[in-house]
Amino acid sequence: MKNTKATVTLVGAGPGDPELLTLKAVRALQQATVVLVDDLVHPDVLGHVSAQARIVHVGKRGGCQSTPQAFIEKLMVQEAMAGEQVVRLKGGDPLVFGRGGEECAYLLAQGIEVRIINGITAGMAAATDMGVALTHRAHAHGVVMVTGHGKDKGGLPPIDWQMLAQSAHTCHLTLVIYMGIQNIALIQQGLMMGLPPQTPVAIVENASHAQTRQAHGELQHLQKLLMQSKLASPAIIIVGDVLRAMTQIELPISTRQA
Repeated sequence: MKNTKATVTLVGAGPGDPELLTLKAVRALQQATVVLVDDLVHPDVLGHVSAQARIVHVGKRGGCQSTPQAFIEKLMVQEAMAGEQVVRLKGGDPLVFGRGGEECAYLLAQGIEVRIINGITAGMAAATDMGVALTHRAHAHGVVMVTGHGKDKGGLPPIDWQMLAQSAHTCHLTLVIYMGIQNIALIQQGLMMGLPPQTPVAIVENASHAQTRQAHGELQHLQKLLMQSKLASPAIIIVGDVLRAMTQIELPISTRQA
């Protein structure tokens, strides 16, 4: 069914496990006539899309060839203006390192109505895979989600990892680092200038997937931990004393189904 008002819905597909979709996300997918899909979205999520809908793969992954952001934004406008029910399907949550803010601003500037449906972000799923509470009251006052990507085209200065580490140490904060694998040496060097070398760390690859893999150790061995474990992107790095409270629980199979 064509849309009477030009609208785009940004939908979070979650970290990987297709069963972690919200009911609202499922409804949006069922009603969509055009779906623009990111690379990290689990293929089974597309099972909720109508057979009559058009699916356009606009893969975006760090370190790989990606569809230009400008092209995606123009395509969303074009399809919405043509009356299509457009869903922009993103891994994780659209507003947590998903460029959702940029897309919202662009669409609104073109007179397009925007709706947003949240998804579970990978940092939360990674902690759950390990049975860790990111804000365990005995170990942390809060959590900081930060990008470890070296190039920021948004005009912001590079992350001061030393200052961030000092704040985390003083305020008892858990650090959840997205897209940090490529710059892990730089990240470790900076964090070591503000956190004790024995600070617990973990790397989680493919959070919430059946094939998720983990490595645990100390901050002073972070880079070595990555090399020995041979983990790769997409991965989350967690740093902080909350990892001392890991329960190592065995999650129900429903949360691990691929």
